[in-house]
Amino acid sequence: MMAAWAALAVAALTGLAYAAPADDVASTAGAHIDNSVTAGLGPDAAPDQSASADDAGTISQDVFSHRDDAYGAFQRGYYLTALALALPRAEKSDPAAQTLIAEIYANGLGVAEDVSRASNWYALAAKGGDRMAAFELGLLYLNGNGVTEDRKKAAALFQEASDKGYAPAQYNLALLHVQGVDASPDLVLAASLMKSAADSGLAEAEYDYGNMLIEGAGVAPDTAAGVHEVGLAAAQGLVEAEVDYATILYLGQGVPRDLHTAVGWYAQAANAGNAVGQNRYAKLLAVGEGVPQDLKQAAMWRALARRQGLKDSQLDGLLAGLSPKDLADAEELARFWPSPPPTASEAQPSAAPAPAPLPSVMDASQPAN
Repeated sequence: MMAAWAALAVAALTGLAYAAPADDVASTAGAHIDNSVTAGLGPDAAPDQSASADDAGTISQDVFSHRDDAYGAFQRGYYLTALALALPRAEKSDPAAQTLIAEIYANGLGVAEDVSRASNWYALAAKGGDRMAAFELGLLYLNGNGVTEDRKKAAALFQEASDKGYAPAQYNLALLHVQGVDASPDLVLAASLMKSAADSGLAEAEYDYGNMLIEGAGVAPDTAAGVHEVGLAAAQGLVEAEVDYATILYLGQGVPRDLHTAVGWYAQAANAGNAVGQNRYAKLLAVGEGVPQDLKQAAMWRALARRQGLKDSQLDGLLAGLSPKDLADAEELARFWPSPPPTASEAQPSAAPAPAPLPSVMDASQPAN
C-alpha cells in the first residue's frame, strides 16, 4: 500500500493538492479575525445580494469584535456588497481587500467566474505581502489555471507563503519536496514543513505527518507519535485518517489493541461514504466482532462498497448463507441509503381524489319553484 504522504505528493502534481477553503480568507480580509469564529458559513447560502453597506457593517459588528464591512458581507454571503466595499480599499493597495476580490472572482461568488482576473488581484495582494494570496496564486501556477502553468513559480510562491507561517503552503511545499521535481528532493525538509502544518491543526498535514513518523520518512521513526497525529486528523473528520486510525487500533500497531474504538471509527468512515470503511465495517458485522452480528446490515454495507468498485471475495463468503429475502432487503436498504426505504404506504401513489358528483338535471337548470 502506498504511503499516504507519497500518494498525496502524486495528487499535488495532478492538481489535487490541498487548497485553502474559502473561509481562510479570514486571515487576510478579516485582518485580525480568529478563523474559529468564522467557520461554517459557506457560499451555498442565497441571501439578498442587494444588501446595503450598512447591513454588512451591522453584520460584521455583530459577529466580530471590530468592524470589517467587506469581510463581514463576504462571510455572510453578500458577495456583491463585499465586492463594492472592497474595491475602494483594493485601489488604495490594501492587500486584504485585493485578496477578498480575488476570492470572489476565483470562485464565481455573485459574479461570473473569472480566474484570470482573480490571478491579477492575487498577484497584487501577494506583492503587498499577503500570504494567502501568494499561496492561492501558487496553486493557479501549479495547475495552469487562469495563468500559464509554471510549477517552479508555484513552488517559489508556496515558499513565500510558507515562510510567513501559512499552513496550506507549508503542506503543499512539503509535497513538492517529497516528489522532488519542482522543488529539491528532500524528505527531511518535507517532514519539517509537514510538521509545521500539522502543528497548525491542518488535518491533511496531521495525517501525512503521522504516516511519515510511523514509516520513518524524513524523520526518526516514532510510532506512538505518528498514531497520535493520525488520530488528530481522524478527530477532525478526515475520512482517510478515520480508516487508517481504525486499522491501527484494530491491529494494535504500536498502541494497545482497542477493538471497540476501532469499530466506531470504521462505522464513522462507512457512514461518511468511504468504500474501505464500508467494506471493513461489513466484515465486522458479518462475524460479530466488536459489534453484534447482523448479516443483513453487513450485506447493505457490502452493496454500498461494491457500488464504488470495491469487491471482496472473503466478505462474499461470510455472507453466502444469507437468505434471498434478507439479501433483497439489504439491497433495498443500500438503494435508499442513507435514508430508510419508504414504507408500503409511502411507496403507494396517493389515490386520486374522488371526482365531484355531476350536477343533477335540476341543479343544472333553474331552481325549482
